[in-house]
Amino acid sequence: MATIVQCLSSCATLNFKFQVLSLKGASSSSSSSPTSSSLSTRRGASATVRSSLSFSKSVSQCVAFSSGNLWVQKNPLRQLIVCEAAPTKKADSAAKRARQAEKRRVYNKSKKSEARTRMKKVLEALDGLKKKPDAQPDEIVTVEKLIGEAYSAIDKAVKVRALHKNTGARRKSRLARRKKAVEIHHGWYVPDTAAAATEAVTMAA
Repeated sequence: MATIVQCLSSCATLNFKFQVLSLKGASSSSSSSPTSSSLSTRRGASATVRSSLSFSKSVSQCVAFSSGNLWVQKNPLRQLIVCEAAPTKKADSAAKRARQAEKRRVYNKSKKSEARTRMKKVLEALDGLKKKPDAQPDEIVTVEKLIGEAYSAIDKAVKVRALHKNTGARRKSRLARRKKAVEIHHGWYVPDTAAAATEAVTMAA
């Protein structure tokens, strides 16, 4: 951007110098009448102006910049300076897709890792509670809080499509079955015989 601004400022400066010199050259021939002799006088004046532009000889026909080109067009009657900005290169679609895929991979990995960590904490707490001989029913409340945090992490992973919805459902069901097994082991939960029979028939079918 700074190079383009510098190019534009250089063009403005050169254009102003050309205008001043052209006015000086035209003022010497303004007193004559518009005849064939005056026309030749004007051509001679313009030639004098072109020859007096010694600073323009140091500028080549095309000066290349990092952000554009400066074109100097030589005309018998006037000098034209055209600033051409270099076209911006379009981003490579394959490279962009690779960056996006890497960004999504890291994000999804963090979501899946958080869900696994929460599940691991719940399973460790349930195993410790199951092995404890004098466990109290109030101790399951702490495990339920951990289960709620694990459910939340699994739901977030499913929402951003880091996990499939069926995978999330299976993991939540695994935690619920482990919790119920611990409650049955300590006698805190007595399953209904009719419901248990219905579940057994369903599983057998």
